[in-house]
Amino acid sequence: MKKTGLLLVMLATAVWAQTPAEAPAAAPDGAQPTIVSFPTEQVTTPTYSDLYCAGFISKQMLPDSRFVAGGLDTPNTTKYVRGDIVYLQGTGYNLGGQYQVLRALRDLNRYESYPGESALLRQTGQPYAEIARIRVIDTRHKIAIAQVEYSCDSVIPGDTLVPFAEKQTIQYHRPVRFDRFQPVGKELSGRIVMAKDFDTVVGTGQKVYINLGANQGVKVGEYFRATRSYEADLKDPVDSLSFNANMEDDSQMMTPVMEPSILTKASGPVVHVSDLPRRAVGEIVIIGVTPTTATGMIVFAQEDVHAGDDVELDQVQ
Repeated sequence: MKKTGLLLVMLATAVWAQTPAEAPAAAPDGAQPTIVSFPTEQVTTPTYSDLYCAGFISKQMLPDSRFVAGGLDTPNTTKYVRGDIVYLQGTGYNLGGQYQVLRALRDLNRYESYPGESALLRQTGQPYAEIARIRVIDTRHKIAIAQVEYSCDSVIPGDTLVPFAEKQTIQYHRPVRFDRFQPVGKELSGRIVMAKDFDTVVGTGQKVYINLGANQGVKVGEYFRATRSYEADLKDPVDSLSFNANMEDDSQMMTPVMEPSILTKASGPVVHVSDLPRRAVGEIVIIGVTPTTATGMIVFAQEDVHAGDDVELDQVQ
């Protein structure tokens, strides 16, 4: 009996040894993949909350004829969450109808995280937060009554209502090599206009809005890579200071200068910032689109992703 068990183990080991292991994905253009330049991209899977609480930017202002007027404990309570009763102003409500609660946003901080941010945002559209999902439970009064079924944030009076629509499911790609230094291509490209909650520095799992949409062929489930050139650092009031810092060691004979540094002490060549390669900083999956904009979730970040970073369609499988 022991001999039979040992024989089965040896046979299974031999079969396993002869099974070819799956080869890692080849780097583009025949380049040798390395952990540094081609790290393996492990994609983070969006949750229900990621899909339904991401927010979006709309070129057109949404109608505000339907909105939250108050709640069961008005005026003592002004914030409502899952399970609470809310009152709906407007007409056309149907018993059992589901509505999405939205909120038009304004940024109280006038500081621009990148040059031209305010103008670009005005050109792109109006930011909206996705707040909750509600269901109408009574329509016998001048104001309809609803219950909050799911909440991303607290519902407050004045929030806008639109008919609820199911989100499109997303197909996730397998782990692939992430080309950190992929040259500029001919793929569809745009820019991160802003991030959710007006954040300026974001990472894996956070949401961003780009100035490309269905009119440009963007679809839910597509992937974009976020990229940044070193010239972008020149336009940052803080990061640009480092270009004027001394780089040499006291015992170093040849001391190059990073152009356009204002330093004049240089015994070596000048390094042009524009010659440095752009770098990919993260991967974004599109989870929502409008005709002119798209909402994305960062599913892989090699470093911080910034509002203002460029994005380019990534043809991953």
